[in-house]
Amino acid sequence: MIQFISSLLGAMVSSKKPTVYDVAREAGVSIASVSRSLRKPDSVRPATRELIDQAIERLGYVPSGSAQSLAARRTGVIGLFMSNLDELDDLSDFTLSSVDEANVEFDPPRRDNHHNDSLYFDQVLRGCELETWRRGLSLMVNLGLNRNEKGLTQLASDMAGKVDGLIVMARSVPDSTLEFLRRRVPVVMVADAPSDNESGYDLVRVSNRKGMRTLVQHLIDRHHIDDFAYIAGPDDSPDNHKRYVGFCEGLRSRNMNPETVPIYRAEFSWTIARTITQDMISRHKIPRALVCANDQMALGVCRALMDNDIRIPQDVIVTGFDGIKESETNEPRITTVRQPMRNLGRAAVSTMVQRLENPDAEPFSTELPVTLLLRESSEGKIPARGDD
Repeated sequence: MIQFISSLLGAMVSSKKPTVYDVAREAGVSIASVSRSLRKPDSVRPATRELIDQAIERLGYVPSGSAQSLAARRTGVIGLFMSNLDELDDLSDFTLSSVDEANVEFDPPRRDNHHNDSLYFDQVLRGCELETWRRGLSLMVNLGLNRNEKGLTQLASDMAGKVDGLIVMARSVPDSTLEFLRRRVPVVMVADAPSDNESGYDLVRVSNRKGMRTLVQHLIDRHHIDDFAYIAGPDDSPDNHKRYVGFCEGLRSRNMNPETVPIYRAEFSWTIARTITQDMISRHKIPRALVCANDQMALGVCRALMDNDIRIPQDVIVTGFDGIKESETNEPRITTVRQPMRNLGRAAVSTMVQRLENPDAEPFSTELPVTLLLRESSEGKIPARGDD
């Protein structure tokens, strides 16, 4: 009986239709090489094409339209993987029910619940959606909610099997997982790549360093500021690192020593930045200019200052970085460095398309420009259009 089952299983295995993966393994080449040999034989070296043809003949592989599509990784779907969004949404159980009347409840202000990641990711996601739609592609989005390293790796791996390529936000998955993913599908990094991109990832980012340097130079040149404090984001954020480098460059370019400037870490948090500012006020340690690594922290700083009747910018200049909508609706409006968040998503999709069309090209690297927006939190009254 055991021998019969063993023979039956052997027959089942032997009758299984070979796939392009089997061909690639048999020939000792990549799936991309098999794909090009099937679609465009002249684009493959004769020796490689011969290995593939011999493997096809040995295995009895019959390429079909769907199989060639699979080999070419042309699902028409691009994946977007991002994490660090654990606190953005209510993930409690949801039950469908019918009601006769609408609910009524008081809705207090939620100033303590700002999450800059949601504002930033929303815009990047929107840019990815726009560009995939424009190109006739689809976008698959995955959020690494409440997952450990093993869970993130599994989630990203599952996603890689369903898309032509993956766009990955910096810090979303461990470096080891990125290397594993890149062996399966093309990967485009947004914001930063591991180890200063020594591994040659395709990369799309903005000019964080140049933007912050320009801001600091403006404050010194126009407002003669020589008393700064810097409110930073998390240590593992590539954006935060580049912005601080730019801050230091701006000071050094005007013969100021960055080591004399106090640094406070607010983790890109509205609440923490407000608390830090309140502490500075209580200790009478408020500088002439508070430079924040993002707008959310600048908003928290402004709240603490205004709660203590400290005038902006007459008493303290406040600046941010990102250009989120709230920086413009705040009173006073916040001077900031606007990064093209939506275009960052569009550029990531465009880079992915370039990679899919040119699989053997050198790594693509794109740095998008930023814009210094001068507003009332540093300039006081802004001249109207047409004013001198």
